[in-house]
Amino acid sequence: MGKWQTLFLTGLAVLLSLMTWFSATAVLPDLTMVHDLTAGQAAWLTNAVQLGFAVGALSASILAVADIWPLTRYMATAAVLACFANLLLLIDLGATGAIVARFVTGIALAGVYPSAMKFIATWFKTGRGLAMGAMVGALTLGSAMPHFVRGTGGTVSWEVVVLVCSLGSAAAAVLFGWVLREGPHAFARTRVDLRQVGQILRNKPVMLANLGYFGHMWELYAMWGWFLAYAGYAATEGIGLTNASLLTFAVIAAGAPGCLLGGWLADRIGRCRTTILMMGVSGASALLIGLFFGGPLWVFILIALVWGFTVVADSAQFSAAVSELSEPHLVGSSLTFQMGVGFTITILAIWLTPLVAAWLGSWQWTFVMLAPGPLIGAVAMHLLYRHPRSVLMANGQR
Repeated sequence: MGKWQTLFLTGLAVLLSLMTWFSATAVLPDLTMVHDLTAGQAAWLTNAVQLGFAVGALSASILAVADIWPLTRYMATAAVLACFANLLLLIDLGATGAIVARFVTGIALAGVYPSAMKFIATWFKTGRGLAMGAMVGALTLGSAMPHFVRGTGGTVSWEVVVLVCSLGSAAAAVLFGWVLREGPHAFARTRVDLRQVGQILRNKPVMLANLGYFGHMWELYAMWGWFLAYAGYAATEGIGLTNASLLTFAVIAAGAPGCLLGGWLADRIGRCRTTILMMGVSGASALLIGLFFGGPLWVFILIALVWGFTVVADSAQFSAAVSELSEPHLVGSSLTFQMGVGFTITILAIWLTPLVAAWLGSWQWTFVMLAPGPLIGAVAMHLLYRHPRSVLMANGQR
């Protein structure tokens, strides 16, 4: 099997497994009624996945799981766990049980996504930015798919949405476990060493790339997680929007081609320049969309689509940078550390967003709170660009 076929199949497996991420968010009004959730409990159906992912990723980083276990076996096991944890939503477990199920789903997905980034790097030494961009594009489409199923299904019940997403993760497990194999550029295996986190923290170029990623993550999942609510409230302002779910799908899915463009661009002009450009546009979108909360509709949709395109277009480049700047035997641990801390940051951003909306008395200007993230991230990537070791990225393009 060649590297491009592997890239396609790995992307397909990531897409299918990541459908479980927002499966509850896409049917949140139904789950709120079924489980009689308070507003805080409803928010935790989304946030519990973030928390589970953070816990899973940080634990995997400390234990070097992705640098010890065979990657395909690890990803297949994690995809199976995500399938069964997501299916628990179909059982009346009450509010606490549903939140715990989402937490376990997040832990499972921490075994899929960071590992897939390392896995695809074993197939690509050149063109790694594009390959990792394809992985994040697959994550983006997978995250958007529950909204698509709900938005285009008409009378499709929330149970069908959950079931479809769970079956997708089961199919991903088959691809990971029985079809895919590591590439010719495999990284060195390592052993458990609790001091390796200290090695990651002392690597200044890696930590600058991480800081860029942390700023990016402050914006990304709060936007993805709350755009459906934002668009829904805009519809009540008379903007003329008739299908908030379908628009949410389009906005999140727009990030998939954005990731491919970001990867292609990063391999040609450098990871730092590309991430700075994308964060500049996405941060500006967070500031501008509130101006058109009441219309005209076409401008609101245009800004939303541009934001969806750019908000995740740079995501893979932070991972690619870490894979190039880390010590070879710590690549898996460095990636899971980056994502573990990054997703911990998303918990705070997701939790604060509706509180800010309540404090302001409207969703109109709520997304302004996300703009400092890409600003901080852009500054960090500018500092990385000036660092001598940045020449290790993108074949010297930095």
